[in-house]
Amino acid sequence: MAEALNPSLTRRDAARLLGAAAVAAAVAPQWAVRHVNVDALLRRLTLEEKVSLLHGGTDPASKGQAGYVPGVPRLGIPELRLADGPAGVRVTANATALPAPVALASTFAPDLARRFGAVIGREGRALGMDVLLSPMTNIVRVPQAGRNFETLGEDPLLAAALVAGEIRGIQGEGLIATVKHYAANNFENARQTIDVKVDERTLREIYLPAFEAAVRAGVGAVMAAYNHVNGVYAAEHPQLLTGILRDEWHFGGWVMSDWFATHSAAPALTAGMDMEMPFGANYRGLAAAVASGQLAESVVDTAVRRVLVQLDRFGLLGGGRPRPAPDPVGGARAAKEIALAGAVLLRNERDLLPLGRADLADLVVIGPTAASPLVGGGGSARVIPASAESPLTALRRQAGPGSRIRWATGVDLEGVPVPASALVLRRSRPGGSPQAAAQVDHTGADALPAGSSWTWTGTLTAPATGDYDLRIQGAGGVPSFNGSISLTLDGVRIGSAGALIGGNSSLIATSGGLTNAGATVRLEAGVAKPVTVAATGVAGTPLQVRLAWVTPQRRQEALREAAALAKGARAALVFAFNEGTEGADRAALTLPNGQDPVVEAVAAANARTAVVLNTGDPVLMPWARGVCSILQMWYPGQEGADATATLLLGGAGPGGKLPVTFPRRAEDMPTARPERYPGVDGVADYGEGVLVGYRHYDAHGIEPLFPFGHGLSYTRFRFGGLSVRAAAGGLAVSFTVANIGRRAGVEVAQVYLGPPPSPPVPMAPRALAGFARVRLSPGERRSVTVMVPLRSLQYWSDGRWTLAGGRRTVHVGSSSRDLRLRQEVTIR
Repeated sequence: MAEALNPSLTRRDAARLLGAAAVAAAVAPQWAVRHVNVDALLRRLTLEEKVSLLHGGTDPASKGQAGYVPGVPRLGIPELRLADGPAGVRVTANATALPAPVALASTFAPDLARRFGAVIGREGRALGMDVLLSPMTNIVRVPQAGRNFETLGEDPLLAAALVAGEIRGIQGEGLIATVKHYAANNFENARQTIDVKVDERTLREIYLPAFEAAVRAGVGAVMAAYNHVNGVYAAEHPQLLTGILRDEWHFGGWVMSDWFATHSAAPALTAGMDMEMPFGANYRGLAAAVASGQLAESVVDTAVRRVLVQLDRFGLLGGGRPRPAPDPVGGARAAKEIALAGAVLLRNERDLLPLGRADLADLVVIGPTAASPLVGGGGSARVIPASAESPLTALRRQAGPGSRIRWATGVDLEGVPVPASALVLRRSRPGGSPQAAAQVDHTGADALPAGSSWTWTGTLTAPATGDYDLRIQGAGGVPSFNGSISLTLDGVRIGSAGALIGGNSSLIATSGGLTNAGATVRLEAGVAKPVTVAATGVAGTPLQVRLAWVTPQRRQEALREAAALAKGARAALVFAFNEGTEGADRAALTLPNGQDPVVEAVAAANARTAVVLNTGDPVLMPWARGVCSILQMWYPGQEGADATATLLLGGAGPGGKLPVTFPRRAEDMPTARPERYPGVDGVADYGEGVLVGYRHYDAHGIEPLFPFGHGLSYTRFRFGGLSVRAAAGGLAVSFTVANIGRRAGVEVAQVYLGPPPSPPVPMAPRALAGFARVRLSPGERRSVTVMVPLRSLQYWSDGRWTLAGGRRTVHVGSSSRDLRLRQEVTIR
């Protein structure tokens, strides 16, 4: 006999749960699940047990994951392990390092997003995880924001399509996905406190559609962001967490806070924030609040029920399900396919790429990331694969016998140990007496004992005035949020190697595999500066520590060596990079570490120069017109080197498209004004409204360096035969695409919709309304139909979606600025 609805539920609650059930049924897991009676289980829980399910705790058997929620063993409620995972499962064990999500976005392929998610979903389950803290789908608003590489671009329709596919892939393998960070968390600096001032229309049209798509795809959990939204913390925002998420979208899962983003107990829970992470600084007090009458126990029950319903849905109650075996081969195969598909050919004058046999007979490769791979971004997205080949090695391997490929660093990130002549040091360890030390260079066979702790103090004196890149390098340090191998100069910590979050470790290891951290500082000749190096090792691994520097003279030598090597070569490849990470935005859009002069010097020395970019977001390129080719590989994952070489040598053709606009100048950005970013007096004004990304450049007539949707190919495509008709409440846009070149290739056909002649609200000149990724053989012609959804014809006004009727122009082309076809239609 069916049980009646819980009498504490209101009619609105019942409607919301029924709506959520409909969503869950549409995306039900594809495995046999032994369901339990959640309401009966809830009645058996004590109040203290209920509260324990609403906040994180310390894992007694941690696997190196981000979070843990203790279960209730007596009732068969399992413990939960929650892992970071935008580009792979982040735990202590090695895992598949997929390309950064921005590379996935460049594919414009929801089917690849689903495959991307499936790799993470299977591996997460295999590695003992239950919940994935991904995908991230915050819109790229600020071009230099630190986590742009983790998200899915600047367009809401593209992000929505991809996040839905990825969630289906993750959850289809039995891992609960968590879409984040809800909402308007679009940059890192001051993210814990910034107050985002954004109007309702902009929120609905730009920043919320991808989250709504995640809910429609059946996502199990949502992570509330750090920031305020219009004066209220996102993690206790009733309108976001209940009004929109549950009442409108019928979300049936649970909401957790970002780590340490909870600021209250009863107010946050009542607003709709179900779970505090990573611990329970606030929510541990919920039982006392109920006992004192400040909070109804039914509010606690509602939150617990949301958690239990998802655990039941995914088969985690009632004994759980067997975990799959890892599939590293399948993961590696998918990683390479996505790296290839997401590569974007930005420029290719004189068809320099792909390289020919003559080029490979005398090729010069420049750049540190050619020899030491930049696999992925930093922070909680960083995944450590079992291995990752360097692009230089992959090029030499694929080029084969008869090739001659030489390398120079161009930019020296490693330096040499600071010589004894520049140091006066004493070394000590806990309980020991200080001893004189000539240098700090304990690497390889000279490593220090595992688990030991050391401090070096003294002075550093430069022999000549200039800018020195001081580096602290190491391995075997104990895991630490702040880094366990550090460098302090003149009382300021300038290097922190191995920090879990933050710190300033480079993502690019030294040639010996050491973590590399530090900063560029101005030193005066003969002036002694106080210096301290501290290191604490982990048990079982020798502790390696080195204090190194790159002198001003060495910096110039590296540049001259690169230019000289390039001068006599048939062709030159320059690998350039930036390092995106959680916790900090990039200081500027320029390439870091003095790379621009190196690119310019190599291009001046060799007219046949190509640049390979390993960046997570837009960079300025003052040298762009001086090089023949630019290939954007993003952070390409563990198989990125093989994919890069394959593309450079013509084994595959690039077919990716930019999911973000690359500005020509920093002042052209939509967020160039300080009140928009980083904000003034703790407030960021989203005054650009809906004119985010390419919409801004189009609306203001600004020519970008490379527009949204841009991406060349090794072949050519022709569009034709456009017809538009009404269908399914929206539009069906049909046309043909033909490959008129000599190579097979991929084109992403993009459909954009213009506003009516007198728009009722400010609108962009064009907005992406649909797209299709098409693979064509030479000479092949294919008919394509792209469905434009009703939502693309609407705008938000007065609390509802409203049709923007009248004469509107449909554009079809290869990018937002390369539009080949157009047709006017009347929208009624």
